[in-house]
Amino acid sequence: MTLPPPTERQARLIWLAVTGLAMAVLAALVVALVWGLGRVVEILAPVLWPLAAAGILSYLLDPVVDFLHRRGASRPRAILCVFSLALLILTALCASIVPQLVNEARDLASRVPDYAHRLENRVEQWVSHPPPLLRKLLEKASLSRPAPPVNTSTNQSTTASMTNFNANAGLASTNQPPAAPTAAETKEWQTAATWLASILPQVGTWLLGQVVRVASWFGVLAGLALIPVYTFYFLLEKQRISSRWTDYLPMRDSGFKVELVFVLNSINNYLIAFFRGQVLVAICDGVLYGLGFVLIGLPYALLIGAAAVVLTIIPFLGAFIICIASLIIALVQFSDWLHPLLVLAVFGVVQTLEGIVISPKIMGGRVGLHPLTLIIAVMVGTTLLGGLLGGILAIPLTAALRVVMFRYVWKKPSA
Repeated sequence: MTLPPPTERQARLIWLAVTGLAMAVLAALVVALVWGLGRVVEILAPVLWPLAAAGILSYLLDPVVDFLHRRGASRPRAILCVFSLALLILTALCASIVPQLVNEARDLASRVPDYAHRLENRVEQWVSHPPPLLRKLLEKASLSRPAPPVNTSTNQSTTASMTNFNANAGLASTNQPPAAPTAAETKEWQTAATWLASILPQVGTWLLGQVVRVASWFGVLAGLALIPVYTFYFLLEKQRISSRWTDYLPMRDSGFKVELVFVLNSINNYLIAFFRGQVLVAICDGVLYGLGFVLIGLPYALLIGAAAVVLTIIPFLGAFIICIASLIIALVQFSDWLHPLLVLAVFGVVQTLEGIVISPKIMGGRVGLHPLTLIIAVMVGTTLLGGLLGGILAIPLTAALRVVMFRYVWKKPSA
């Protein structure tokens, strides 16, 4: 017995169900891929983060190496010259700026409890004696409501019953016979043995944790020592890698390989533009924040500027953290409204210069990723892939997604 063919409506429902099932399967595969990638990154983090740091340093130092190489120096000699120059700069920074940063960081850490107490007092003062403008707003927003009636008879009966209960409890406690001695008082060695048996696993866990901590610190030091080695070989083999990396793709020459090479080259261009440009923008922002806070007399201006160099690599989010921290220091250090307003003025001037002058001159719109997209990508990467390495890997993954979407999904309409 043959079944009749489906009607047009049934066929539409069948295709809709098949499409929904396919989308659910694809979503499950994406979730499984992200989860598996996060676990792999977590396991291989001691191996991957030195490679990631060396790759970023290679992106930053490659223009200087190419410049010296074009001037006639061999590539190994140019790399050694760049490394020597970087070592001299780091030595100069460590000799001049780092001691001041350490002193400011130590002084700020010692003043954190005092600053927290001052901030709490300021908030309590604002709550009890709000400023005139805030007081007017609160008066306009508040509605006068009659207080709920108090049932005096109920309160009196409740008070009387509580008094009688306390008196009876006191009488019962005075008439209670003394407690009998416990068995632990006659068997102290059993108590000591029980305590020793319970404390030994904790001691073993503590010792194991210390061993793991020492091993992790050893891994961190080994990774830091490998970063210059990786950077040297990345810079040395740059031409060979850029000319022959397609030969190591595990596939034959085909249209799919051409598309894959195009996508990977686009991602590489985005990464080069982002890391070179954003690091330079962050350095300029840190210098401007430090100078501005020094001019207005804000404490720890050098420390805030150094923190801005690191934090403003993440657009908007780092600047927001710097602004909040500076406002808190200004509020607790000075008892006026002038310095917080000056902090906001410095923040506005630096952000205006970054948006109008610094970013257009350095970045020039070559990254192609909106700053809000970068913030969301970094937050999702640190959450799903785990830690700072996940945030770093989120940038190339987002660039890859953008390239794929604009290449195959969001195509421009042909004229």
